[in-house]
Amino acid sequence: MENSNQTLPSWFFLLGLSTVPHLQVLGFFTFMIMYIITLLGNGLLLITVRISPTLHTPMYFFLSNLSFIDICFSSTIVPVILINTVSTDKSISVGGCVFQMFFSLVLGAAECILLSVMAYDRFVAICRPLHYSSIMNMRFCIILALIPWTVGFIDSCIQVPLTWRLPFCRTHHLNHFLCEMPSFLRISCIDPWLNEVAMYVGAGIIVLCSFLLTLISYVYIISTILRIRSSRGRQAAFSTCASHLTVVTLYYGTIMSMYLRPPSSHSPEADRNVSVLYTVVTPMLNPIIYSIRNKEVKNCIMNIKEQQNCQKTF
Repeated sequence: MENSNQTLPSWFFLLGLSTVPHLQVLGFFTFMIMYIITLLGNGLLLITVRISPTLHTPMYFFLSNLSFIDICFSSTIVPVILINTVSTDKSISVGGCVFQMFFSLVLGAAECILLSVMAYDRFVAICRPLHYSSIMNMRFCIILALIPWTVGFIDSCIQVPLTWRLPFCRTHHLNHFLCEMPSFLRISCIDPWLNEVAMYVGAGIIVLCSFLLTLISYVYIISTILRIRSSRGRQAAFSTCASHLTVVTLYYGTIMSMYLRPPSSHSPEADRNVSVLYTVVTPMLNPIIYSIRNKEVKNCIMNIKEQQNCQKTF
Protein backbone atom coordinates (compact mmCIF):
# COMPACT_ATOMS: atom_id res chain seq x y z
CA MET A 1 0.00 0.00 0.00
CA GLU A 2 1.23 3.49 -0.83
CA ASN A 3 2.42 5.79 1.89
CA SER A 4 -0.17 8.39 0.90
CA ASN A 5 -2.86 5.93 1.76
CA GLN A 6 -1.31 5.36 5.16
CA THR A 7 -1.17 9.05 6.07
CA LEU A 8 -3.54 10.07 8.84
CA PRO A 9 -5.60 13.08 7.69
CA SER A 10 -5.58 16.30 9.71
CA TRP A 11 -9.38 16.62 9.62
CA PHE A 12 -12.51 14.54 9.35
CA PHE A 13 -15.93 15.77 8.29
CA LEU A 14 -19.07 14.88 10.27
CA LEU A 15 -22.06 14.91 7.95
CA GLY A 16 -24.41 15.26 10.94
CA LEU A 17 -28.02 14.23 11.39
CA SER A 18 -29.50 15.58 8.19
CA THR A 19 -28.67 17.69 5.13
CA VAL A 20 -32.24 19.03 4.76
CA PRO A 21 -32.25 22.70 5.97
CA HIS A 22 -35.60 22.71 7.84
CA LEU A 23 -34.74 19.38 9.51
CA GLN A 24 -31.41 20.86 10.61
CA VAL A 25 -33.20 23.79 12.30
CA LEU A 26 -35.66 21.41 13.97
CA GLY A 27 -32.80 19.14 15.04
CA PHE A 28 -30.81 22.06 16.47
CA PHE A 29 -33.65 23.28 18.72
CA THR A 30 -34.65 19.74 19.72
CA PHE A 31 -31.12 18.82 20.79
CA MET A 32 -30.59 22.16 22.50
CA ILE A 33 -33.77 21.70 24.58
CA MET A 34 -32.81 18.11 25.44
CA TYR A 35 -29.31 19.23 26.44
CA ILE A 36 -30.69 22.00 28.69
CA ILE A 37 -33.07 19.51 30.34
CA THR A 38 -30.15 17.10 30.85
CA LEU A 39 -27.99 19.78 32.50
CA LEU A 40 -30.83 21.14 34.66
CA GLY A 41 -32.16 17.74 35.75
CA ASN A 42 -28.81 16.21 36.59
CA GLY A 43 -27.45 19.46 38.05
CA LEU A 44 -30.51 19.84 40.29
CA LEU A 45 -30.04 16.30 41.59
CA LEU A 46 -26.34 16.87 42.31
CA ILE A 47 -27.06 20.08 44.23
CA THR A 48 -30.02 18.58 46.12
CA VAL A 49 -28.05 15.53 47.24
CA ARG A 50 -25.07 17.69 48.19
CA ILE A 51 -26.99 20.06 50.49
CA SER A 52 -29.60 17.64 51.90
CA PRO A 53 -28.26 15.48 54.77
CA THR A 54 -31.23 13.08 54.47
CA LEU A 55 -30.00 12.11 50.99
CA HIS A 56 -26.49 11.19 52.13
CA THR A 57 -27.13 7.49 51.56
CA PRO A 58 -25.54 4.92 49.20
CA MET A 59 -28.46 5.08 46.77
CA TYR A 60 -28.13 8.84 46.25
CA PHE A 61 -24.36 8.60 46.26
CA PHE A 62 -24.60 6.35 43.19
CA LEU A 63 -27.32 8.54 41.65
CA SER A 64 -25.01 11.54 42.02
CA ASN A 65 -22.29 9.60 40.21
CA LEU A 66 -24.78 8.75 37.46
CA SER A 67 -25.79 12.41 37.12
CA PHE A 68 -22.15 13.49 36.89
CA ILE A 69 -21.50 10.89 34.18
CA ASP A 70 -24.60 11.96 32.26
CA ILE A 71 -23.59 15.63 32.34
CA CYS A 72 -20.10 14.77 31.08
CA PHE A 73 -21.42 12.28 28.51
CA SER A 74 -23.86 14.80 27.02
CA SER A 75 -21.31 17.62 27.14
CA THR A 76 -18.83 15.50 25.19
CA ILE A 77 -21.28 14.98 22.34
CA VAL A 78 -24.23 17.44 22.17
CA PRO A 79 -22.27 20.75 21.85
CA VAL A 80 -20.46 19.26 18.84
CA ILE A 81 -23.84 18.31 17.32
CA LEU A 82 -25.20 21.84 17.87
CA ILE A 83 -22.15 23.55 16.38
CA ASN A 84 -22.00 21.11 13.48
CA THR A 85 -25.72 21.62 12.71
CA VAL A 86 -25.57 25.43 12.35
CA SER A 87 -22.08 25.66 10.86
CA THR A 88 -21.21 25.30 7.20
CA ASP A 89 -17.84 23.90 8.24
CA LYS A 90 -18.48 20.27 9.26
CA SER A 91 -14.84 19.49 9.94
CA ILE A 92 -13.42 18.17 13.20
CA SER A 93 -9.71 17.87 13.91
CA VAL A 94 -8.10 14.51 14.56
CA GLY A 95 -7.33 15.66 18.12
CA GLY A 96 -10.98 16.64 18.68
CA CYS A 97 -12.13 13.31 17.26
CA VAL A 98 -9.75 11.32 19.47
CA PHE A 99 -10.86 13.33 22.52
CA GLN A 100 -14.55 12.73 21.79
CA MET A 101 -14.08 9.03 21.04
CA PHE A 102 -11.94 8.43 24.13
CA PHE A 103 -14.18 10.15 26.66
CA SER A 104 -17.46 8.96 25.16
CA LEU A 105 -16.15 5.38 25.46
CA VAL A 106 -14.99 5.95 29.06
CA LEU A 107 -18.30 7.53 30.08
CA GLY A 108 -20.47 5.07 28.16
CA ALA A 109 -18.75 2.06 29.72
CA ALA A 110 -18.80 3.69 33.17
CA GLU A 111 -22.56 4.26 32.92
CA CYS A 112 -23.14 0.63 31.88
CA ILE A 113 -21.36 -0.69 34.96
CA LEU A 114 -22.78 1.96 37.31
CA LEU A 115 -26.34 0.97 36.37
CA SER A 116 -25.56 -2.59 37.46
CA VAL A 117 -23.99 -1.26 40.69
CA MET A 118 -27.17 0.72 41.39
CA ALA A 119 -29.29 -2.37 40.75
CA TYR A 120 -27.11 -4.31 43.21
CA ASP A 121 -27.57 -1.53 45.78
CA ARG A 122 -31.37 -1.81 45.43
CA PHE A 123 -31.12 -5.62 45.64
CA VAL A 124 -29.31 -5.39 48.99
CA ALA A 125 -31.72 -2.72 50.28
CA ILE A 126 -34.87 -4.69 49.37
CA CYS A 127 -33.75 -8.31 49.67
CA ARG A 128 -31.21 -7.96 52.54
CA PRO A 129 -32.53 -4.96 54.52
CA LEU A 130 -31.11 -6.05 57.90
CA HIS A 131 -27.59 -6.29 56.49
CA TYR A 132 -27.79 -3.23 54.23
CA SER A 133 -25.81 -0.80 56.39
CA SER A 134 -23.04 -3.32 57.03
CA ILE A 135 -22.73 -4.39 53.38
CA MET A 136 -23.09 -0.97 51.75
CA ASN A 137 -20.62 0.86 53.98
CA MET A 138 -18.86 3.97 52.68
CA ARG A 139 -15.60 2.21 51.85
CA PHE A 140 -17.40 -0.43 49.76
CA CYS A 141 -19.52 2.26 48.06
CA ILE A 142 -16.42 4.20 47.02
CA ILE A 143 -14.85 1.01 45.60
CA LEU A 144 -18.07 0.27 43.67
CA ALA A 145 -18.10 3.86 42.34
CA LEU A 146 -14.47 3.65 41.19
CA ILE A 147 -14.87 0.36 39.33
CA PRO A 148 -16.95 1.84 36.44
CA TRP A 149 -14.42 4.62 35.84
CA THR A 150 -11.46 2.21 36.00
CA VAL A 151 -12.99 -0.32 33.60
CA GLY A 152 -14.14 2.43 31.22
CA PHE A 153 -10.66 4.01 31.20
CA ILE A 154 -8.93 0.67 30.54
CA ASP A 155 -11.37 -0.23 27.76
CA SER A 156 -10.92 3.17 26.09
CA CYS A 157 -7.12 2.93 26.36
CA ILE A 158 -7.31 -0.33 24.40
CA GLN A 159 -10.00 0.53 21.83
CA VAL A 160 -8.97 4.07 20.83
CA PRO A 161 -5.28 3.37 19.97
CA LEU A 162 -6.38 0.27 18.01
CA THR A 163 -8.81 2.42 16.02
CA TRP A 164 -6.32 5.19 15.24
CA ARG A 165 -3.63 2.81 14.02
CA LEU A 166 -5.88 2.04 11.03
CA PRO A 167 -5.25 3.77 7.68
CA PHE A 168 -8.27 5.77 6.46
CA CYS A 169 -8.07 6.06 2.69
CA ARG A 170 -11.64 5.42 1.52
CA THR A 171 -13.05 8.76 2.65
CA HIS A 172 -12.62 11.39 5.36
CA HIS A 173 -16.36 12.06 5.53
CA LEU A 174 -18.21 10.31 8.36
CA ASN A 175 -21.94 9.80 7.87
CA HIS A 176 -22.49 10.39 11.57
CA PHE A 177 -22.77 13.20 14.13
CA LEU A 178 -19.94 12.02 16.41
CA CYS A 179 -16.62 10.21 16.23
CA GLU A 180 -17.67 6.67 17.05
CA MET A 181 -15.67 3.50 16.50
CA PRO A 182 -17.99 1.58 14.11
CA SER A 183 -18.00 4.55 11.71
CA PHE A 184 -14.19 4.54 11.53
CA LEU A 185 -14.02 0.81 10.96
CA ARG A 186 -16.18 1.28 7.84
CA ILE A 187 -13.82 3.83 6.25
CA SER A 188 -10.62 1.86 6.90
CA CYS A 189 -8.83 0.65 3.78
CA ILE A 190 -7.68 -2.58 5.46
CA ASP A 191 -9.69 -5.34 7.07
CA PRO A 192 -10.24 -4.17 10.69
CA TRP A 193 -10.76 -7.70 12.02
CA LEU A 194 -8.59 -7.09 15.11
CA ASN A 195 -10.59 -3.95 15.96
CA GLU A 196 -13.86 -5.81 15.51
CA VAL A 197 -12.72 -8.63 17.80
CA ALA A 198 -11.55 -6.12 20.43
CA MET A 199 -14.83 -4.20 20.14
CA TYR A 200 -16.96 -7.35 20.51
CA VAL A 201 -14.91 -8.62 23.45
CA GLY A 202 -14.99 -5.24 25.22
CA ALA A 203 -18.70 -4.71 24.62
CA GLY A 204 -19.46 -8.31 25.53
CA ILE A 205 -17.64 -8.12 28.84
CA ILE A 206 -18.85 -4.65 29.84
CA VAL A 207 -22.35 -4.39 28.38
CA LEU A 208 -23.57 -7.98 28.51
CA CYS A 209 -22.17 -8.68 31.99
CA SER A 210 -23.58 -5.40 33.33
CA PHE A 211 -26.96 -6.09 31.76
CA LEU A 212 -27.10 -9.64 33.16
CA LEU A 213 -26.11 -8.45 36.66
CA THR A 214 -28.79 -5.75 36.49
CA LEU A 215 -31.40 -8.22 35.25
CA ILE A 216 -30.56 -10.78 37.97
CA SER A 217 -30.78 -8.08 40.65
CA TYR A 218 -34.22 -6.99 39.43
CA VAL A 219 -35.45 -10.60 39.25
CA TYR A 220 -34.66 -10.97 42.98
CA ILE A 221 -36.14 -7.54 43.69
CA ILE A 222 -39.40 -8.33 41.90
CA SER A 223 -39.67 -11.74 43.59
CA THR A 224 -39.31 -9.98 46.95
CA ILE A 225 -41.89 -7.34 45.97
CA LEU A 226 -44.40 -10.08 45.11
CA ARG A 227 -44.31 -11.13 48.77
CA ILE A 228 -45.39 -7.65 49.95
CA ARG A 229 -48.87 -7.95 51.46
CA SER A 230 -49.97 -4.37 50.79
CA SER A 231 -51.36 -4.00 47.27
CA ARG A 232 -50.52 -0.27 47.31
CA GLY A 233 -46.94 -1.06 48.29
CA ARG A 234 -46.64 -3.64 45.51
CA GLN A 235 -48.07 -1.22 42.96
CA ALA A 236 -45.67 1.57 43.94
CA ALA A 237 -42.68 -0.79 43.92
CA PHE A 238 -43.63 -2.27 40.54
CA SER A 239 -44.10 1.22 39.09
CA THR A 240 -40.60 2.19 40.22
CA CYS A 241 -39.03 -1.05 38.95
CA ALA A 242 -40.84 -0.80 35.62
CA SER A 243 -39.56 2.74 35.00
CA HIS A 244 -36.02 1.76 36.01
CA LEU A 245 -36.06 -1.32 33.79
CA THR A 246 -37.40 0.72 30.85
CA VAL A 247 -34.45 3.12 30.98
CA VAL A 248 -31.94 0.33 31.63
CA THR A 249 -33.26 -1.76 28.71
CA LEU A 250 -33.22 1.28 26.42
CA TYR A 251 -29.60 2.06 27.31
CA TYR A 252 -28.21 -1.48 27.21
CA GLY A 253 -30.29 -2.46 24.18
CA THR A 254 -29.14 0.45 22.03
CA ILE A 255 -25.48 0.02 22.96
CA MET A 256 -25.61 -3.71 22.24
CA SER A 257 -27.30 -2.92 18.93
CA MET A 258 -24.43 -0.59 18.02
CA TYR A 259 -21.40 -2.51 19.29
CA LEU A 260 -22.45 -6.16 19.09
CA ARG A 261 -24.11 -6.22 15.68
CA PRO A 262 -22.32 -7.83 12.70
CA PRO A 263 -20.61 -5.16 10.53
CA SER A 264 -22.70 -6.15 7.49
CA SER A 265 -25.93 -5.16 9.28
CA HIS A 266 -24.78 -1.60 10.07
CA SER A 267 -26.22 1.34 8.16
CA PRO A 268 -25.43 5.05 8.72
CA GLU A 269 -29.08 6.02 9.22
CA ALA A 270 -29.78 3.27 11.76
CA ASP A 271 -26.50 3.94 13.59
CA ARG A 272 -27.34 7.64 13.94
CA ASN A 273 -30.79 6.89 15.35
CA VAL A 274 -29.45 4.31 17.80
CA SER A 275 -26.62 6.61 18.93
CA VAL A 276 -29.08 9.44 19.66
CA LEU A 277 -30.95 7.20 22.11
CA TYR A 278 -28.00 6.34 24.36
CA THR A 279 -25.95 9.54 23.99
CA VAL A 280 -28.72 12.16 24.24
CA VAL A 281 -32.08 10.68 25.27
CA THR A 282 -30.99 8.40 28.14
CA PRO A 283 -28.91 11.07 29.98
CA MET A 284 -31.98 13.32 29.82
CA LEU A 285 -34.35 10.62 31.13
CA ASN A 286 -32.14 9.28 33.95
CA PRO A 287 -32.66 12.12 36.47
CA ILE A 288 -36.41 12.15 35.73
CA ILE A 289 -36.89 8.40 36.11
CA TYR A 290 -34.47 7.75 38.98
CA SER A 291 -34.75 10.95 40.99
CA ILE A 292 -37.33 13.61 40.16
CA ARG A 293 -40.17 11.08 40.53
CA ASN A 294 -38.77 10.10 43.94
CA LYS A 295 -40.73 11.50 46.91
CA GLU A 296 -37.59 11.96 49.01
CA VAL A 297 -35.99 14.11 46.33
CA LYS A 298 -39.20 16.10 45.82
CA ASN A 299 -39.48 16.78 49.56
CA CYS A 300 -35.85 17.89 49.76
CA ILE A 301 -36.30 20.24 46.81
CA MET A 302 -39.41 21.72 48.43
CA ASN A 303 -37.54 22.16 51.73
CA ILE A 304 -34.70 23.95 49.94
CA LYS A 305 -37.22 26.29 48.29
CA GLU A 306 -38.90 26.99 51.63
CA GLN A 307 -35.54 27.76 53.26
CA GLN A 308 -34.68 30.16 50.44
CA ASN A 309 -38.04 31.89 50.79
CA CYS A 310 -37.50 32.24 54.53
CA GLN A 311 -34.05 33.77 53.96
CA LYS A 312 -35.54 36.27 51.49
CA THR A 313 -38.25 37.18 54.01
CA PHE A 314 -35.69 37.98 56.70
